[in-house]
Amino acid sequence: MTKPRPVPMQLPDAEVLCSDLAGAMRPGIDPARTVLVGIHTGGVWVAERLHAALGLKIPAGSMDVSFYRDDFNQRGLHANARASHIPFEVEGAHVVIVDDVLYTGRTIRAAMNELFDFGRPARIDLAVLTDRGGRELPIAPTFCPHSMSLPTSQMLALERAADGRLSFRVMEK
Repeated sequence: MTKPRPVPMQLPDAEVLCSDLAGAMRPGIDPARTVLVGIHTGGVWVAERLHAALGLKIPAGSMDVSFYRDDFNQRGLHANARASHIPFEVEGAHVVIVDDVLYTGRTIRAAMNELFDFGRPARIDLAVLTDRGGRELPIAPTFCPHSMSLPTSQMLALERAADGRLSFRVMEK
């Protein structure tokens, strides 16, 4: 008797989600005053797409929240840690933190902690391509075109092909 094979999960189309996310954000932003900050790495790719699609005037920033994570002592420094780049005045700004996947909320908490080191924004919103559930902190996205569930043994990763196309892949932890 053969063991049944698991049916492969249908992953969302990251390109479509980028477009849907931009459409959802458009009514709630001011292109001349709203600023984006992408979280390395996938959030930076999504922020680049959103910046172009929304016609934002102020350059997008990027953050590596490695030093701000509450599990830094357990995980250590990621081998590809990068410096954060915030090319705008945070004080009084409407900042949209951008990430690819929302999971526990700990990465977003770390991003907000780092952001406040640069100043006190007037408002912070969160934009993500997908919410995979599993929250450990009371953090919710303002803009999110897709939700899904994954077992805790798996992670959803955004990848960028050589031609710039974005796609999701499920990986075992």
